[in-house]
Amino acid sequence: MIRSLYTAATGMKGNQTFVDTIAHNLSNVNTHGYKKQQVEFEDLIYQSLQRPGGEMEDGNRTPVGIEVGLGSRVVAINRAFLQGNLENTGNETDVAIQGHGFFQVRLHDGEIGYTRNGAFKRNDEGYLTTSQGFLLDPPINIPDDATYVVISEAGEVICERPGGSGSITLGQIELARFINPAGLTADGGTVFRESAASGTPVIGLPGEENFGSLRNQFLEASNVQLVEEMVNMIVAQRAYEISSKAITTSDEMLQTANSLKR
Repeated sequence: MIRSLYTAATGMKGNQTFVDTIAHNLSNVNTHGYKKQQVEFEDLIYQSLQRPGGEMEDGNRTPVGIEVGLGSRVVAINRAFLQGNLENTGNETDVAIQGHGFFQVRLHDGEIGYTRNGAFKRNDEGYLTTSQGFLLDPPINIPDDATYVVISEAGEVICERPGGSGSITLGQIELARFINPAGLTADGGTVFRESAASGTPVIGLPGEENFGSLRNQFLEASNVQLVEEMVNMIVAQRAYEISSKAITTSDEMLQTANSLKR
């Protein structure tokens, strides 16, 4: 019975993490470029009271053993990089990736970050930046007198200037992809960093070599599904309750055993 107390406690701890993850997903349902997280569980080690194939007193071997599990734990919180819906914003500097890839941004510490959130804005010098002020990399500067800005599916940033001088190409947006994007380190603000698990980035142009294409004046919505998260919350809540019930039941059994009289 003492074993069951600790075993049930691992279930409560794991399901608490499950609920925390669901709450984080739900809080980011309106965050552009957000990718939902998924909790993965595994069973813990087993206490072997009798090993399978063990020899019995009559010389025969047991076909099955007696192995008592000691609970579960969260083994990973995986991030699902599924495509989110594209939302038309009408903003000429907004751009979404349809397919694989990440925008590259220069972080404040000089490192390169990676994001799916293409809500770019012009700073005081005309450079495209994220809402946090991270410069798009390679940098693209839009002149003050630009009358119209368009970003092609291939990532070319083109503008028109007054005076009938025609269209001018300002730069080229490059994308990065990883062999294991789930291994990226989340830095907050829908920005990720390269890690040893993600592998090194492969840089390329939109629409080429398995890279997604760009959609100007669109943003990628969060891929969180409200109904799915609500169902997961119910499952996690019930699992948490039944684990706590197992602790209560074990405690009552211990109390009964302690109250036995000769």
